[in-house]
This record gives sequence, structure tokens and C-alpha cells, in this order.
Amino acid sequence: MKLTLPFEVLFILWTLQQAGFEAFLVGGAIRDIIIQAALGKEFSSSPITDFDFTTNAKPEEIQKIFAESFYENEFGTVGVTHENLWEMLEKQHFQLPGTNLAKLYQDYLAKQEKETLIDLASASKIHESLEIPEGQEPELPQPKPFEITTYRADGDYADHRRPDSVEWGQNIQDDLERRDFTINAMALKIVPSVLENFFDQKVFPPVVELGQTQYEIVDPHGGIQDLAAKEIKAVGDPNLRFKEDALRMLRALRFAVQLEMEIESQTKQALLDHAPLIEHVSWERIQDEFFKMLISPLPKRGIGLMEETGLLQFVLPELLESKGVEQGGHHDTDVWTHSLDALQSCPSPDPIVRLSTLLHDIGKPRTYQEIDGKITFYNHEIVGSRMASKIAQRLRLSKKDTDRVFTLVRYHMFYYQPQNNDASIRRFMRKVGLENIDDILDLREADRLGSGARKTSWRLEEMKDRMVEQLNQPMDVRDLAIDGHDLMEELGLKPGKQIGEILNQLFEEVLENPELNNRETLLEKAKKLTD
Repeated sequence: MKLTLPFEVLFILWTLQQAGFEAFLVGGAIRDIIIQAALGKEFSSSPITDFDFTTNAKPEEIQKIFAESFYENEFGTVGVTHENLWEMLEKQHFQLPGTNLAKLYQDYLAKQEKETLIDLASASKIHESLEIPEGQEPELPQPKPFEITTYRADGDYADHRRPDSVEWGQNIQDDLERRDFTINAMALKIVPSVLENFFDQKVFPPVVELGQTQYEIVDPHGGIQDLAAKEIKAVGDPNLRFKEDALRMLRALRFAVQLEMEIESQTKQALLDHAPLIEHVSWERIQDEFFKMLISPLPKRGIGLMEETGLLQFVLPELLESKGVEQGGHHDTDVWTHSLDALQSCPSPDPIVRLSTLLHDIGKPRTYQEIDGKITFYNHEIVGSRMASKIAQRLRLSKKDTDRVFTLVRYHMFYYQPQNNDASIRRFMRKVGLENIDDILDLREADRLGSGARKTSWRLEEMKDRMVEQLNQPMDVRDLAIDGHDLMEELGLKPGKQIGEILNQLFEEVLENPELNNRETLLEKAKKLTD
């Protein structure tokens, strides 16, 4: 089997070996490279960016070799950013490839971007709040730094989160023994002479294909066999693995949905037995694994596995309330099934939008009523938005993302009729926020598909067109042709609450009729408001 690796990985292995140390690529990268090779995928069309290494060099020795590295933990892991690695290469006067791993990653992400309603690149008119300031380019995403860790042998895990002590391992077998699942407990070593010959060259390709005689895979726990069998299996005793670090239970489910694999029977039983241990794990770590599940190809299956193994009652108990809650109207499934179907249908890759889609009807069980034989959920979007906000806070989302979740759930029931005037369109856009328009449209599409309807309708398409027409119209008090300083200077007003009240009244009029938004008209209206 031929394996494809980026140039940078070879350089790190070669550099450590040149310094007289052993060096292996370890962990999930090997798993993904083997899967990629088995499926015949091009590395550049789906670049792997998370590369971990292990070595018998101690942290301080690694830092001497990689001068710009950083060491901020007690677990022997030294980090090297892509930028610093490239600077190191340039100092050594290598004739470098024209493309590095970071650029491959950025190109890949650019190809994944979906078409949006508000396209900043091609829009002929957009609201100033969406414009990128001149000379300020958006920050391009960077892959995770390379991590180099000394061979480790962990002590006991008293808190079910982290080892009480860490000892340096003696060899690669010691290091692989402590890992979570067999498919992650493999190491790859490139034949030293292959690295020597490669770096004797003067020109290097961005990625390198290695034949089977050019590398060795250390696989003491049968990871390759379990990959072929599509089975998630713990290293050694699964009960011990999950007691050591309870987050591994969520990781097992995440790998199952990401890689479309099954969980081996003993490993699954241990999940069922130890689900309550997840309460020992920080919400930040839970959020990370949960979000990876949400953006996987099979998020619906991920939530189903969480419910089946008992983890959902500790992570998202509110969602369990929706099981068996019937719906009326066009719905033919309960709230639980509809929520999962909507999640699976969500076109956005953004975990915040997918979380909001999963939670969009979270308020229905608490607002359920039967009136004259008809099922109703009056104000479920109001109740649900408050619940969703609390869930977002529990998951330790930032205030900005918590507000996004609240907004998307709160306004997902928007309704459009052709007789709606332009002012009502602008009011809706203002309530939702221009930055959230595409997200709420994605949620609406998911909601429709999750109900068995078509993904759009003529009404929704007409509303989209009308929103585009309003993109450059006033949406905020800051868009007025005058501000507080004008009121103080022209009308002699003093700083205070009255200025804000006047500006808000003026904005309400401008929102209804944008033609009023000129300095002379607004000052005249402001003067009448103060008479």
C-alpha cells in the first residue's frame, strides 16, 4: 500500500533522526492516511492536517532542535507551528516546494464553501456592516501545529480526566500501550536511508508518495485489522480505558460517525456501564467532541448513539424530552425524530448552525397543548430560544455564539407573504442580523427537509430576492445620516438619554421609509420632536 505524506512530516522525522533520536508519526494521522490510501483519494483534494510525532528525545532536547517551538504542558508535548517550521526550513537554505501544507489546507477549505445569499465577493451593494475594511484581509485558517511528544507511560487517572503522573516511556510499544483505540494506536517509521536520499535532493515536492518497502507500521494492537473490519475497539480493557479518561466514550461515538464504523461489543458494553463518568469531564472538552460529531457526515447517528449509550442524558437531557411528543399539521413524526432528521439535512457545515438546527424545536415539549383536538406549541420558539441559550452556556460557547444560537432558534418560525412591504423585510433582517441571514435560511431548509417537505418554496425564494434588494438600506441607528453630535451641535441639546430616544424614533421612521435618511430631513424631524 502506497502512503502519501506532506513534505513537512518527512522533514520533522528526518531532523529528529539527524539529531540521533528515534522518531515516529503516531495517532490519528496514520489511521487517516491508511484510509485515504485504501480509498485511492488524492491527498491534495482532502489534506490531513493533524500530525503528531513521538520520540525518545526529552522535551528540552526537542526544543533545542526546533528553536521556535513551544512547551506549555506537563505531558511532554512540544508544539511547532507551520509558520515557524517554514522559517526553520528557509534558514537551512532548502529549495522549498511552492506549496506547503497550510496552503493545501486553505485551498481545500475554499473549495468546500457553499454558495450564500449574501456573497460579499460578488455583491454589487451590501450593508457597510458586512464590508471588510480596506487593507484588512480576513485571517486565513491555519492547521493545528505539529506536536512532538516524548515516549510516555501514564500513571493512574484518579479524576477520570488526566493521569496523576507521567513517566517517560522506554520505547514505542510503551507509548502505544496508553492510547485509546486500536485504530489510533499505530506508529509509522520511515526507513532512515529513504529520508537520507530524499533530503539529498535539491527540489522537493509538497507531498511524497512512499512505497511499502520505504516505511514500517508498528501495530501491536491490530489497528489495521480493525480498520479493515470497520470496528472501533479499545486498546486492552475498555473499562480501564474509559475510567482513565471518560472523554474517550464520546470519542468512540465520534469516530464511529466520522469514519462510518461500528463499536466493538465489549467496548460498547463498557460505554453503557460507565456513561455517568462523563460528568467528570470539563464542558470545554465535551463541546469539542460533540461539535465534531455534529459536523460529521452522520450527525443524526451520533445523537442516536449518545441516546443509546446513555451519554445524552448527561450532555443534552433537554432533547430527550422530545421523544414521543407528537406533532400535528404537516408533521408525521414526533419532535425527537424531526429534530434529528432536520440536523441530518442541515446544509451548513457550521457547528453553531447545526446545534441550532438540532435545538430549534427544543421548546415544543414544554409548550405542548391539545385544544379542541388540535396539537399546538404556542410560543415554543420563545421558550426554546431561552432553553437553547442555557444549553449553549453549559457547553461553554462564547457570548457571540450563544447569541447566535438564541437568535436562530428564536426567529426560525419567520413567515413571508408577497404583500409584506419592504419595511417588514428590513425589520426581519434587522432582528435576525445581517450576519445571520444565511444561517437562518440554512436552518429553514433543514427544518423543511426534516419535515418531509421540499427544501424551498416559491415564497422563500421570493423572500430571498427581496432581502438582497434591501442589503444596502439602513438597518441600524448607526446608519442614520446624523448622529448625537449633530443633535447637540445643531439643536443645542445636552448629552443624555433624550438624544438616544430621538435617534431611535428617527430610525423607526427611516426603517419604514429609507428616503427620509438625509441630514436636512432628519434634523427637521428631530427639531419637531424637541418642540
